[in-house]
Amino acid sequence: MATTSITRLYGLGLTPGKLRGLQRISNANGTLTMVATDQNSSMISMMKKATKEATGADREPTYAEIADAKVMLSRALAPHCSGLLVDGFYGYASTVSAFAVPPSTGLLIRVEKSGADKNAAGAPCGEVEPGWSVAKIKRCGADAVKLLAQFEPDELDSAERNFAFTQHVYDECVKHDILFLLEPLHFAYKINGVEEAKDKVAARKAKTVIDTAKYLSRYCDIYKAEFPGTFGVESDAQLVDNLKRLNDACVKPWVLLSAGVDYDKYKKQVDMAMKAGASGILGGRAFWKEFFTYASPADRQKFAETECVKRVQETDAIVKSGTPWFAKYGLTMEDLHGIRTTDGWHARYGGGTAAKGASGPSDPNAVY
Repeated sequence: MATTSITRLYGLGLTPGKLRGLQRISNANGTLTMVATDQNSSMISMMKKATKEATGADREPTYAEIADAKVMLSRALAPHCSGLLVDGFYGYASTVSAFAVPPSTGLLIRVEKSGADKNAAGAPCGEVEPGWSVAKIKRCGADAVKLLAQFEPDELDSAERNFAFTQHVYDECVKHDILFLLEPLHFAYKINGVEEAKDKVAARKAKTVIDTAKYLSRYCDIYKAEFPGTFGVESDAQLVDNLKRLNDACVKPWVLLSAGVDYDKYKKQVDMAMKAGASGILGGRAFWKEFFTYASPADRQKFAETECVKRVQETDAIVKSGTPWFAKYGLTMEDLHGIRTTDGWHARYGGGTAAKGASGPSDPNAVY
């Protein structure tokens, strides 16, 4: 027996497309264990360094080499996570066509261009990957769109630009009814052309991460946050408090990114984040960054299928103790089980209207 109208979900922005995306990228209990292989710039740098160390050749990796690496990582890790984030330029079509991702794992695709232009303050100003779009991501069957928008609230020029960029992508995802995951990142300023010292950046990181959530977390469906602070800069007690303030600032369910930290450190961050109210993780290099230090494809594959898988499985066990995404929306699984539509919902969906007095198909020969 129905107990709750679907209007409750609509009021939360949980339309059928977005809700299906959440189901696809989540664990059964509503937590999210997601792995990223979309890092083009860092992956290319790692491959270039590995090639030079192994052969002495200083060359860029080819398109085929990058695509092969992404497929190999995806094939090893996708069976052990609830969602896999890939890029459109190298990853998605090859990964899907190669059957590297099982049907049980959801797929997210990055929409932004890698290596966007920077303003005078050294602030990246985001843009969509040329030739790519939210519409294409929806069209090719992905479950969610992911956007990276580097954001410092006090760097006014880039903050305004990236705020508008985020709103644009958010609106496009509403238009195409596809789940939207937002990933803001802090960055170092340039003052008179000189990048500020790392200790200054670290000193304001927690404030930036928490304040950015207040600005941006309402313009997404899942918010991908940085760890709000740094081990060795703040005490564990201060980091716990920072995480609580981040959780309070997030309007939507949030997951923790890895930012390339070593795995052991990331594992501790994940445990702290789950206790603070996070719904999961979307980690990348912490799981696989040593992959490119192995010279042969066979050694890389072995590392991916052993150590990388072990890391994802260990993290998944921690994630499943986190807060289900629907709890952040004030819902229980029992609430969701009782959701029902009313007659004519399909015509009203997307802005249409049902014919007055219509009930069921008008075609007398219809068999449905």
